[in-house]
Amino acid sequence: DAEDVGLYTIKATSYDDENASTSDEVVIELISGGGSCPETVTDIDGNTYNTVLIGNQCWMKENLKVTHYPNGDPIPYVTDDNEWAALSNNNTDDAYCYYNNNIGSEYGALYSYAAAIADNWERDNTDGQGICPDGWHLPTDEEWKVLEGTVDTQYPVGDPEWDGVEYRGFDVGMHLKSKIGWNVGGNEDNHSGFNGLPGGYRNNEHFNGENIFGIWWSATENSTLSSWYRYLSYNKSNVYRNYIHLKSHGFAVRCVRN
Repeated sequence: DAEDVGLYTIKATSYDDENASTSDEVVIELISGGGSCPETVTDIDGNTYNTVLIGNQCWMKENLKVTHYPNGDPIPYVTDDNEWAALSNNNTDDAYCYYNNNIGSEYGALYSYAAAIADNWERDNTDGQGICPDGWHLPTDEEWKVLEGTVDTQYPVGDPEWDGVEYRGFDVGMHLKSKIGWNVGGNEDNHSGFNGLPGGYRNNEHFNGENIFGIWWSATENSTLSSWYRYLSYNKSNVYRNYIHLKSHGFAVRCVRN
């Protein structure tokens, strides 16, 4: 159960022939509780992603790279700088790209908000599926908070800490970041298995932040122009939450199981 997640101390005591005792302790951290989580999930293009159970949430441990919506329609592929800069901050200007237009990027694809929610939220995605595979969905702001509270060793799920903006938490970023790929000093332990990668983002026509930070969309809008997102930085041990980047920007997507 999610309530079982946390830090536990195991103490072992041994006794010699004269009944003198010697004790030793070890602290373990339980990240994943009960729940259902297949080892992999496959998107409509046939791409297969590894998954991880964190608390009671089943997450992809890789960034999405799908190029079609769940109904089979293609997502507009935009490589031209001027064309991307012309995108509006709304729920209809769909676009995806790869960092520096490198199709083979290990970071997956970067999506505008309209693409991430599949542009047809009311028509085909009343359950918030977005561009995620069937049975999965684009995580809400609240679901990101649950992930953070499950992983952090100081602030549990439901703590008001997670309702704040900018950097929050104690060591959640350390446990979400991948072991490799970050700038010097940025690689972390990835205890959660989330494997957050520093894939950067696309800001208007510019690519920014490879090896420095990774940014992921949430499904939850803050206004008609922006949505909540999460940001991991190479030099921070916590997680950034905000909405100041706009819907036309290109961020990574992680999916969570229904």
